[in-house]
Amino acid sequence: MRKETKTNAMRILDRNKISYTLNTYSCDNFIDGIQIADQLGQDYNMTFKTLVTCGKTGNYYVFAIPIHLELDLKKAAKAVGEKNIEMLHVKDINKVTGYIRGGCTPIGMKKQYPTVVHESAASLKEIIISGGRLGTQIFLAPEDLIKVTGGKFADIVKKDNISK
Repeated sequence: MRKETKTNAMRILDRNKISYTLNTYSCDNFIDGIQIADQLGQDYNMTFKTLVTCGKTGNYYVFAIPIHLELDLKKAAKAVGEKNIEMLHVKDINKVTGYIRGGCTPIGMKKQYPTVVHESAASLKEIIISGGRLGTQIFLAPEDLIKVTGGKFADIVKKDNISK
């Protein structure tokens, strides 16, 4: 059996002595988080996607929200003190984060950008985030994600999504 090669996210969690569980699954190409959660029988509310944005100031920001919800750009901008923000173009994800689409995680990017996690995570015992590459997930306590990223919880999703 071959040894699992650790991603930056795993190495940072290990270095900070943060407990996490690793889950791997077969995935050669990008599949959206909802399809993966359906395939693996995971709860949408505890499975978070990582979104990277750029503010009017040119600074980058990272947001983690449940996979079935949509980021509210106005709320997100307010949460990070920007006038407005826009989603980072897919072609720029690797250049800015060091990760690829579908394998992007708030932990271990090229730089530690300001990170905001949707407030719903605060009430959960555990959340699921990308492990830093396709086919890899990390299960960890939301407080540990906040601790390791220096992030915060905030209301950053569109309200009309929440009832789903």
